Amino acid sequence: MECTVRWMGQSGMSFIAETGSGHMLTMDGAPDGGGRNLAARPMELLLSGAGGCTAYDVVLILKRGRHDVRGCDVSLKAERAEQDPKVFTAIHFHFTVRGRNLPQTAVERAINLSHEKYCSASIMLEKSAKITHSFEIIDDLADAPGA
Repeated sequence: MECTVRWMGQSGMSFIAETGSGHMLTMDGAPDGGGRNLAARPMELLLSGAGGCTAYDVVLILKRGRHDVRGCDVSLKAERAEQDPKVFTAIHFHFTVRGRNLPQTAVERAINLSHEKYCSASIMLEKSAKITHSFEIIDDLADAPGA
């Protein structure tokens, strides 16, 4: 995996990253650190990446189990150390999984498999942060007959 990050110049603290797969993303700092608040902070992207990684796993595991999953949102709340380096010290993942007749045991299993085996990002972050998770299931009856 590769990535190139380029500072956008002396007028602030904006950076553009180009990923190895050819995608671009922008980062910026807070105004009190010389940034202009034009894009997400690098630590926000790190947290977002962990959310995307585990959501991907959960959806894939449920689909492979032939469950009728129709949506998966993950809300993350993180705490950081007060002193530099301000690493994440705790992260809570809350999953909202939507689908038709999703068994609670299948959703719980998918989340546990992600956090214990497949999600490289959350497993790596667990080295410095206490990781917790919760979930809720919303039965998607929008397509049900008579609905």
